[in-house]
Amino acid sequence: MARLFRESRRDSSHSSSSNGFLPPAAASTPSSAASALPSPFPDLGVALSAADLREAAYEVLVAASRTTGGKPLTYIPQSSSVAAAGPPASPASSSASSASSASLQRSLTSAAASKMKKALGLRSSASSKGVGSPGSGGKAAAPRRPATVGELMRVQMRISEPADTRIRRGLLRIAASQLGRRAESMVLPLEFLQQFKASDFPDPQEYEAWRSRNLKLLEAGLLVHPLVPLNKSDSSVQRLRQIIRGAYDRPLETGKNSESMQGLRTSVMSLAGRSHDGTSDGCHWADGFPLNLHLYQMLVEACFDNDEGTVVDEIDEVMELLKKTWVILGINELLHNLCFTWALFNHFVMFGQVDIELLSAAENQLAEVAKDAKTTKDPNYCKVLSSTLSSIMGWTEKRLLAYHETFNTSNIESMQGIVSIGVSAARVLVEDISHEYRRRRKEETDVARSRVETYIRSSLRTAFAQRMEEADSKRSSRNPTPVLSILAKDIGDLAMKEKNLYSPILKTWHPLASGVAVATLHSCYGNELKQFVAGLTELTPDTVQVLKSADKLEKDLVNIAVEDFVDSDDGGKSLIREMPPYEAENAIANLVKVWIKERVDRLKGWVDRNLKQETWNPGANRENFAPSSVEMLWVIGETLDAFFQLPIPMHPALLPDLTAGLDRILQLYVAKVKSGCGTRSSFMPQLPPLTRCEVGSKLLFKKKEKPQNLQVRVSQNGAANGNDPLGLPQLCVRLNTLQYIRGELENLEKKIKTSLRNVESAQADITDGLDIKFELCQAACQEGIQQICETTAYKVTFYDLGHVLWDTLYVGDTASNRVEVLLRELDPVLETISGMVHNKVRNRAITSLMKATFDGFLLVLLAGGPLRAFTRQDSQIIEDDFRALRDLYLADGDGLPEELVDKASSQVKNVLPLFRADSESLIERFKRMMVESNRSTSKNRLQMPPTTAHWSPNEPNTVLRVLCYRSDETATKFLKKTYSLPKKI
Repeated sequence: MARLFRESRRDSSHSSSSNGFLPPAAASTPSSAASALPSPFPDLGVALSAADLREAAYEVLVAASRTTGGKPLTYIPQSSSVAAAGPPASPASSSASSASSASLQRSLTSAAASKMKKALGLRSSASSKGVGSPGSGGKAAAPRRPATVGELMRVQMRISEPADTRIRRGLLRIAASQLGRRAESMVLPLEFLQQFKASDFPDPQEYEAWRSRNLKLLEAGLLVHPLVPLNKSDSSVQRLRQIIRGAYDRPLETGKNSESMQGLRTSVMSLAGRSHDGTSDGCHWADGFPLNLHLYQMLVEACFDNDEGTVVDEIDEVMELLKKTWVILGINELLHNLCFTWALFNHFVMFGQVDIELLSAAENQLAEVAKDAKTTKDPNYCKVLSSTLSSIMGWTEKRLLAYHETFNTSNIESMQGIVSIGVSAARVLVEDISHEYRRRRKEETDVARSRVETYIRSSLRTAFAQRMEEADSKRSSRNPTPVLSILAKDIGDLAMKEKNLYSPILKTWHPLASGVAVATLHSCYGNELKQFVAGLTELTPDTVQVLKSADKLEKDLVNIAVEDFVDSDDGGKSLIREMPPYEAENAIANLVKVWIKERVDRLKGWVDRNLKQETWNPGANRENFAPSSVEMLWVIGETLDAFFQLPIPMHPALLPDLTAGLDRILQLYVAKVKSGCGTRSSFMPQLPPLTRCEVGSKLLFKKKEKPQNLQVRVSQNGAANGNDPLGLPQLCVRLNTLQYIRGELENLEKKIKTSLRNVESAQADITDGLDIKFELCQAACQEGIQQICETTAYKVTFYDLGHVLWDTLYVGDTASNRVEVLLRELDPVLETISGMVHNKVRNRAITSLMKATFDGFLLVLLAGGPLRAFTRQDSQIIEDDFRALRDLYLADGDGLPEELVDKASSQVKNVLPLFRADSESLIERFKRMMVESNRSTSKNRLQMPPTTAHWSPNEPNTVLRVLCYRSDETATKFLKKTYSLPKKI
């Protein structure tokens, strides 16, 4: 402002100010003025520049001030107050210098006395306290301040001293010729055209511009924007339009009562004198809408320092002057409040948006406008109100819809005011102007909350998009972090910045500002994550990293939301519904389950392929178990290692899926190990039909005849050589393999627990309570070991040693073919089992073999076929052989425990006494049991008892079989008479 004063004084000493305005250097505004908002007022439609309007407004101001003053209107040249050269003043003017207007010549008061500044919340400017001009650092001498409000207005409105002198001289002439007329009853442009001619101007071009301006003012005020609408039939309209157009082609001769001037006056006064009620004695040339607003806005601009944009300290006096123009311009307090609000806001924008006081003043003034808007429905006022508030709201929303780009820690103070003024403008526009709102007022729309929510969502969506671009640019060969992981961290930081920096401000209008913000961010990131998850086909480190980052982000966002919802009425339910869970852990879990399935399926294929190639070769390793089992367990161990190396947060939760899958694979392997071996029943012979003995014949078959062996139900999978997969060594390998797997299950369980304790996601107490068991495999191993033990025992007994049992033992002469042959054959079998089978299952294998040999021994006695016959005397031989068979397994105390042998041989021991009994007692015993079992008919005929194979002295079929193999007449007759049994098969 000080610079402008200095430049204006310099301009007054030069005649080069051809158009009566400050030269460009003086008239320029700060560079920030380039960002001024476009005027919200309707376009004039007439080529009047800002300088034209400013000079016209100044003329109205001076005229209104002089005619309302208490002293005569006199002309006082401003140059008399400074030591500068200028055009000489006339004697008449000099003599009248002591009689200046009280309004314009009033001394300026101190800033401290400004009631209006206090009301607006403004402090006095530095210039009023003697501080130097901007950039001087406060060291330069304080510039001379204007002595009067009139001089201040001239400087503020950039009116040069020559122009000011001319205006005042013209007003003196008008007053002299029209004594007593008030300014509002005069058409100033017309009067000035009447008073000045070309010779009153130092430059013809300046005169031409001045004349053209006044004609344009007449056109704008009377033809384009008249107060009272024009009547097309009014000849004055056409005549004035012709005169103005003609004046542009043939210069109008001004400064005298020429014919052309008389015609102009007649037309102008005819139109200016019209009023709505027909009774007005005023002249309406500047109070038509929106010309009056454009002119008044030029006056309002004088309230602001030209250099700094701040409200001048003399605002009270300036406002008093401005009010004097209201009667001429048709301005009322409503329009004044609106114009001043716009000016305050516009100057805040023009001067870098750093003067928070200006913004606060605009906000306070807007509150007055909001009150005014409720009191009037004037269409012109509503039109300009809507335009002005729309402009303010447009500017604020441009920044608030992306407030993350607009505000930061350096300018965050201005955000509160900008939001406030934007929301206030929106509220007035919606509540007081919008007819639609009035019709729907019952809905109780909260305009402020709605707008702020829009700002939050829009700004965060914009910020999110920017963070996405930044995250994409951050990923490179040096930083291979997945984009969505980078984005998750950035969004987390953005959410915290929102919570700490912006939400405290926005909560004034929206109590759930933080909640809305994080819900928006949650939705934006969720959309990206959904697309990412939809395209996933496998678990990779990048995938897990993204999902873990998403899970952490969601927890952070939810925490912020929960804190914000504490004080809300509904607990933030509406916003919570906007935040469906990412279910990142579920996505990870699903991918891990896919990974587990792929590994398990791959392992299953491996088992199928390798077991087909397995030979069960006992020489494959020292431990005599299958190499395929070692490889399988190694692969399982690798799978477990790979699982625990997965960077996932839920190892304990997903471990059961993996162990269950591995358990099934182990069970499959065990099932294949025992498959094809057969079962106990596979090697049990089919019992021959019952016959009776041929008494008296010791030679039961001729030398050339072969004994008829019992048929054994067994399927051969290989030749009876070393490659036989069911050979004794191969069966021992299978048995060892199952025992090896069963033992390794414990190591696997320990390995799992150790690994589980070491993973980041496991809690200390999880592994202690976690029951990790390969139950399917454990049960399968138990069952398989039992099955293979029995299979081996019965195969050895009934298949490998079948020739001893069926072809030799007790065939023909009982005493000649005793059990020693069987014992010799069993010795190498026992040595093989003892040398090959693992010590933890060795006794089970030998026990199964013992049971099988006892079963075979008893089967020879009870179902050995017609080649065998026993007398009562043979019972001692049989009992001795039985003891020898028992002793084989007792091995003088080095074999099986005696109680185990006793238990296994109890069936044989219980049956042997039948062979010592006489035939008559056996027959009576048999009949009694048949009667007791209801198997006798009314004619005392006996049914054939069924063969149960559960031999017992209390079981009829067992007793019957002893009779069948009894070599005496009594037994033979009974069998022939009762059942007609033959002697041969």
